[in-house]
Amino acid sequence: MSRHRPPGVLRRSATAAAAGALALAGAIALPAPAAQADTTAKGDVIANLWEWNWDSVAAECTNILGPTGYGAVQVAPPEESLKQSSYYWWDVYQPYSYSLNSRFGSQAKFSAMITACHKAGVKVYTDAVINHTAAQTGTGYDGTTITNKYSTPNWSRTDYHDSSECPTSDLTIQDYSNLTQVQNCELLGLPDLKTESDTVRAGLANYLNSQLALGVDGFRVDAAKHIPEADLAAIESKLTNTTSGTAPYVFQEIYPGATPQPSDYYASGDALDFTYASKLKSAFQGNVSDLSSIESSGILPAANSVSFVTNHDTERNGLHLSYKDGDTYKLANLFQLAYRWSTPTVYASWEWTQSDQAPPNSSGFVTNTDCSGGAWYCLDRDTAVVGMVAWHNAADTAAVSDWQSKSSSVIGFGRSGKGFFALNNGTSSATYSFTTGMADGTYKNVVDGGKTTVTVSGGSASITFPAKSAVAFYNSSYTCTVGCSDAGGGSGDTVNATFNEYASTTSGTNVYVVGSIAALGGWDTSKAIQLSSSGYPIWSGEVSVPVNTSFTYKFVKKDSSGNVTWESNANRTATTTTSALSLNNSWNVADADATDVTFNENATTDWGTNVYVVGSIPSLGSWNTSDAIPLSSASYPNWSRLVIVPKSTSFDYKYLKKDGSGNVTWESGTNRSYTTGSSSGYTTSDTWK
Repeated sequence: MSRHRPPGVLRRSATAAAAGALALAGAIALPAPAAQADTTAKGDVIANLWEWNWDSVAAECTNILGPTGYGAVQVAPPEESLKQSSYYWWDVYQPYSYSLNSRFGSQAKFSAMITACHKAGVKVYTDAVINHTAAQTGTGYDGTTITNKYSTPNWSRTDYHDSSECPTSDLTIQDYSNLTQVQNCELLGLPDLKTESDTVRAGLANYLNSQLALGVDGFRVDAAKHIPEADLAAIESKLTNTTSGTAPYVFQEIYPGATPQPSDYYASGDALDFTYASKLKSAFQGNVSDLSSIESSGILPAANSVSFVTNHDTERNGLHLSYKDGDTYKLANLFQLAYRWSTPTVYASWEWTQSDQAPPNSSGFVTNTDCSGGAWYCLDRDTAVVGMVAWHNAADTAAVSDWQSKSSSVIGFGRSGKGFFALNNGTSSATYSFTTGMADGTYKNVVDGGKTTVTVSGGSASITFPAKSAVAFYNSSYTCTVGCSDAGGGSGDTVNATFNEYASTTSGTNVYVVGSIAALGGWDTSKAIQLSSSGYPIWSGEVSVPVNTSFTYKFVKKDSSGNVTWESNANRTATTTTSALSLNNSWNVADADATDVTFNENATTDWGTNVYVVGSIPSLGSWNTSDAIPLSSASYPNWSRLVIVPKSTSFDYKYLKKDGSGNVTWESGTNRSYTTGSSSGYTTSDTWK
């Protein structure tokens, strides 16, 4: 059964080692709400949200990936892995067990993430680490303890290669041109599974099938070159179909080296094209006109490959471009989305100063992705990138046409009348006339979210663009969804506004924000922005809104039948500057009548157990433990959260703990009490009793 093409994709058909000796590669959430997304308009673009936790992936599928047209999301290895005090990123490439409780969240959160992504029309591909297990002993993220690297919960010594199959004295790969060593010896000391054994094949298939049963749509196979293709094919033959009834999509990491070659693995799935990424780096650091011959430059066949600009290994070893290359890196991503070739990926991860550095975490467990805080580089939601995802989907299978190399820094090309793309990789602005192949008319530039337009006359357009910028337009209606300009909103630049609303709901009812500007639906409840329930009863969402703009907004609830309930308070108001902002609110508590209290509670917990605050007033759940407010463990053992409550109000409150099964433990003693005044910025300082 072919596993080459992602189901529904019409236009296309590890851990690094060897060359460069690269480094090896808490709380229960409610199911995320459905996205407001047109699932019939998706293409094949994969967002690689590398080492984001499951809550954050779910929110990104709901709020960004689905609405903007991504076809799939690639996520980190979901199995339990090595946990050590240094918390390196590569810990997750050292499996301890095939439990789906990991440093990214529990199995329940993993499952909820898949559901949320599917509701948004986004497929889910996981990173499958099946060549090896952990080289280092200790205790994993689900409590598994290993004292001998060849004795794990899933395997015994006979399930690994030994001296009878590996010819080196220490069982590690010493010659990467020797196929036997590459496939039978240990990659950097990682115990090498005997994948020719049917017992091992069945065990690995069971692990992958446990993910397929939860809704996973496919796999990126890590370190695939270290597994014989026949073994991969045998493992795949034991896989079940996805929950949609199709074979899982498989794409494989075949890191460059003497042997084996990517073409040796086409029967088992597509191959990640390292050469493509290298050609992009060479062109964007040199002469972009060289890209006119990229198809004959040695890249992999479009029908058998997945392209990328960088990944977690190559951004660290300098083989490819990275976010540290600034606008040059972004332009390479825009080109990848514009040029018709293989399935493209957009990589989004965190910023780092040391190559081994772990993602932002709390005791190793990856914390929520904050795209406005500077720690994460969320390229997937960049205005230009999401505009090009829409462009890419609109161009579909149309052939590249009208290639024009205006200089070593400026190129342009069309897609047979469906769209036109041009970029300036130079250090100064440039103006050129391009033959577009497009019908005469005025088109929105998707790269800046429609802020500017391009006029085509007689099939040609004169384009002026600044240094390190691009212009792209296509022949159907374009509506900006992220980072959009807004009529009357000043310069057209945007900032991220995070909306947090306390609102208790019944099953099947979700919370939305709607407002006076286009980014908030223009008061049209059918265009309201759905918020995530991952921190229930706090509903949250991030929206790109115009800078230096005043707007009004309000929250609404929609039940499963689409019935809308508005808050009873007056419209809320906000004014943006050039900095991101957070807007904290509580259902039916008017801004003029509200103040904030930051609850601080010092409490120790077991893993999987979290601390909440609940109280006598509606904005503290009215003593309903289901509506208690979850506190953040970012400064563990101090748990805290800012909560919006009424001014000049006395109330009682208390803290409680909930474990992974939802069991509630109240702190002892009498209820605590607090009285707010007419100002803001109140805090408590409490200790569990």
